[in-house]
Amino acid sequence: MNRIPLFDPQAEYRALTERIRESIADVLDKGVYVGGTEVRNFENEIARLVQTRYAVSTANGTDSLILALMACGVGTGDEVITSPFTFFATAEAIVRVGATPVFADIDERTYNLSPSKVEAKVTNRTKAIIPVHIFGQPADMDAFSELAARYSLYIIEDACQAIGATYKGKPVGSLGHAACISFYPTKNLGGYGDGGMVTTNDEAIAERIRVLAFHGMGKRKYYHEAVGFNSRLDEIQAVMLRIKMQKLAAWNGRRQQLAEQYTNQLSHLGNLTLPYCDADIGHVYHLYVVQNADPARLMLHLEQKGISAARYYPCPLHLQQAMNSLGYKEGDLPVSERVARRALALPVHPFITDEQQQYVIEQLVKYNQNDKGADDL
Repeated sequence: MNRIPLFDPQAEYRALTERIRESIADVLDKGVYVGGTEVRNFENEIARLVQTRYAVSTANGTDSLILALMACGVGTGDEVITSPFTFFATAEAIVRVGATPVFADIDERTYNLSPSKVEAKVTNRTKAIIPVHIFGQPADMDAFSELAARYSLYIIEDACQAIGATYKGKPVGSLGHAACISFYPTKNLGGYGDGGMVTTNDEAIAERIRVLAFHGMGKRKYYHEAVGFNSRLDEIQAVMLRIKMQKLAAWNGRRQQLAEQYTNQLSHLGNLTLPYCDADIGHVYHLYVVQNADPARLMLHLEQKGISAARYYPCPLHLQQAMNSLGYKEGDLPVSERVARRALALPVHPFITDEQQQYVIEQLVKYNQNDKGADDL
């Protein structure tokens, strides 16, 4: 059995090699590498996918978060409530615009931000909430939308791991005032470098992001209305992402099939807590994350058997050294801390064969049996 990787961008490339090479050659022949038709076409296709009026491309997912916050007027003196159980960029973006991240605890079943915990954190300084659709599972957007309406807050979806996911039949990316997507190579729709997108139905937000992402320059060339960034998606990334986007539904469907197989065949194991998903949620399983009492030991076992696994995220954001000034301490957000200690991601990318997945399952079953034997001694 060949090694089973957690992600396999090379397999994606091998499946589309000729089309990608031909498309890159077309871009090079045209000689327009920034701000051309491929980027505009890709933006339009993403807007159609997520059913929003606008999609504005950026250089990466982190810039998407920063630009969305700025376009919503979030800045110095404001507070933004978000999850401590996510990648650092979510909180980093809040700090970068001069606001203060406020962390609320998560739902232990879904790993998503808990609406009831969020409401307890709202103050007169709260400007926005960033629910993270963690690992490809949409957060409870009805509850967050109700909170936003009641307290006059912005909702910015961190959909960096969740392109193609749905919430009660509605696409992720269309459920807040703005949403942020990442095209990092390991994402469900990944490029060959960095890339990002902000989607919105608000014309003012979309136009503000376009201006800020291009050095604060509006429609008049070399006239700058704000101090912005250089945050643009290039033509070569756009054309490759357009090709991959045609496969996104099938690839997400394969992830869902693999996740169902894991759940069906591992549910009897006493040493694993499996992912939970509501029936009306379209989870796209960027990662299939289980919980185990000793994930480091389990990961080592899998590595020795040629199976890649990884810890997500072993140190929650409120306990990160970079966030020390916020004054959080261990025990403040117990659910996030417990999940962080126990979480482990299994391979679920769409190029795993059925045979490879069965091998992963067999090794997990054997590990469970050895655990039971140790308990009996």
